[in-house]
Amino acid sequence: MKFKAALLHVIVIAGLTLAGSAQAKTLQLVGFGDSLMAGYQLPPTQSYTALLEKALKARGHDVAIANAGVSGDTTAAGLSRVDWSVPDGTDGVILELGANDALRGIAPAETEKNLDAIITRLKARNIPVLLAGMIAPPNMGGSYGERYNGIYTRLSEKHGVPLYPFFLDGVVATPGLQLEDGMHPNAKGVQVMVDRSLKAVEAFLLGITTVQ
Repeated sequence: MKFKAALLHVIVIAGLTLAGSAQAKTLQLVGFGDSLMAGYQLPPTQSYTALLEKALKARGHDVAIANAGVSGDTTAAGLSRVDWSVPDGTDGVILELGANDALRGIAPAETEKNLDAIITRLKARNIPVLLAGMIAPPNMGGSYGERYNGIYTRLSEKHGVPLYPFFLDGVVATPGLQLEDGMHPNAKGVQVMVDRSLKAVEAFLLGITTVQ
């Protein structure tokens, strides 16, 4: 009886240890995008991924967010590197691409096709995706905007992935939140982006931990 009791005690302790280890697992996220994700002309500590990680940790989330943003990337460039830019063991990806496609006037159908393929590849690896949307610049014209602006909603619905509708929400056309180029956010602008998207990212994290 004493042996059985001792054995049961060891099993219970081992189980609690394993459970504690599982709960202590740091979620590994990747911010996959272009200059808006990379933190164009900003110190690494002021990039979206860095400030988002800081904000999430302040709210009690155990996360690490790798910055896989490359300035100038189109959706085609992102598709060409997604397999090696998102390492095995990644628990979730924040996908932000398409702004450069719009600036270059790339056909919206091509942008949608590339983003579709990126999401498909990540899903094939069982990596959850939070899709960050963009809006076409007004100077591209109404017809282009209509074809472009529906891309992200359609992909979100097709793949069943959560959508944060506009990555630059609260920053575009707001004085004092852009660099001198009038396009990229400065550090204050990035903080606004983090604050605005925080709720969506937390919901995304909840979905990941619920599945796990």
